[in-house]
Amino acid sequence: MTAIRGARERARGEITAAIKDEARKQLAAEGAAKLSLRAVARELGMVSSALYRYFPSRDDLLTALILDAYNALGQAAETALAGRRGSADAAPAARWTAVCRAVREWALAHPHEYALIYGSPVPGYHAPRTTAEPAGRVARALIEVVRDAYAAGALREPDDPLPDAVVGDMLALVAEQGVELPAGVVARLVGAWAQLFGLVGFELFGQFNRVVEAREEFFEQAVLQLARSVGLPTPAR
Repeated sequence: MTAIRGARERARGEITAAIKDEARKQLAAEGAAKLSLRAVARELGMVSSALYRYFPSRDDLLTALILDAYNALGQAAETALAGRRGSADAAPAARWTAVCRAVREWALAHPHEYALIYGSPVPGYHAPRTTAEPAGRVARALIEVVRDAYAAGALREPDDPLPDAVVGDMLALVAEQGVELPAGVVARLVGAWAQLFGLVGFELFGQFNRVVEAREEFFEQAVLQLARSVGLPTPAR
C-alpha cells in the first residue's frame, strides 16, 4: 500500500507541475486576467473535470502560481544574502546590494511571474492570507541586513521626526513582525523596499525606455542610495 500511495503522490505531483507550467505559458501569452482552466486542460489533453480535481477554480490556480513566484523570488534573495555571510565581502552595503541585485535578476529572468505578483491586480481575484508570508521574504532579507548593522552599532539612525500616524503604523509593524528596530528605521526600510520594486518595475515594464540606457549601472547606484537612506554605511563616493 505504501508503494502504491507513493506512486499516486508522485503522479499527482507531476500532473500538478504540468498544469502550473502550462498556466505559466498562458501568463506569458495572454496575461493573468485571461488565465483559463479550460484552456490549460485543453493544451494538456485533459478534460476539465479532471483538472478541477487539482485546482477547483481559476483562483486556486492563480494562488498556486503566486505562491510559487513569491517563494522563488524570496529564495533568490535569501540565497544571495547567505552567500555574503562570513565572506570577505560581508559589509552591510554589500549584503544589501546582493539582495537587491538578486531581486532584479530574478525579475528579468521571470518577467511574467514578476508581473503576476507586482503588476496590475487581476480583476476579480483576491489573494488569500496564505500569500502574506512568502510575499515578505525579500523584505525580511533586507531587514536582516539592517538589523545586523543596528546590532553592531553601524547604523545611522534617522533624526527627522515621523508624523504620529506613521509612528503608530511602524510600531504596529514592529510588534507584529518582531523587527526589533526603531520606528524611524522601519519607516525608511518600508520606503526603500517600495522603491526597490519601483526600480525593478520601471525597468521591466518599459518606463526607463529612452530615459536610462545604462540600466545595470543605474540600478547599482540607486540601491546604494537606498542603503544610505536606511542608515547603512556605504563606500565613500
